[in-house]
Amino acid sequence: MRALIADDDRGTALILKSALERMDLEVVVAHDGSDAWEILERDPGIVLTVLDWMMPGVDGPELCRRIRLNESHSHMYVILLTSRDASADLVAGLDAGADDYLIKPLESEELRARVQVGLRVHRLQERLAERVDELEAALSKVKQLRGLLPICSYCKSVRTDQNYWERVDHYMAQHTDVQFSHGICPACYEIVSARLDQEEAAGRAAAPAVPQKT
Repeated sequence: MRALIADDDRGTALILKSALERMDLEVVVAHDGSDAWEILERDPGIVLTVLDWMMPGVDGPELCRRIRLNESHSHMYVILLTSRDASADLVAGLDAGADDYLIKPLESEELRARVQVGLRVHRLQERLAERVDELEAALSKVKQLRGLLPICSYCKSVRTDQNYWERVDHYMAQHTDVQFSHGICPACYEIVSARLDQEEAAGRAAAPAVPQKT
């Protein structure tokens, strides 16, 4: 995973780069806000940024706002870095779109913990996106029937889009997720049973008589 550090203080940028690389992140460094934004525009694969509040070109809060307005960066976890420690500054940074806030001078363990939180959030977002993709793929396989369906009044066959007629159970099985188990209803059973009895009786009447032995 790739991370961006944007800080005009080269010493602070070097400390941050070393810390993030120890967490197995591939790190890109910018020393002003304009360069940082150009890097973000070119590289949508960056998942975490640490932005200094005060920088030449574009400051940290403005970068946060640009990131949040850009849909391709919506997954990005943003940590705002500053020496300001007033509550109003904290609120302003979070309102600008930062996910977290680090106050200078940096404490290595606090930095590690906050970056780990950002990486966990990113992994959760990835898993959620995978689940959404799986659900969308499953929904795309669900077949639905809509509109006017021509059906024969006598044999109940359905006319297909190719102007062929086929049995309704075959048509439904092809166009929906329905599976049919064939049986016979009581009313049809009475009709079919009576017809079979009639055919059996007619068959016995038509059969030649067998002579009796004496």
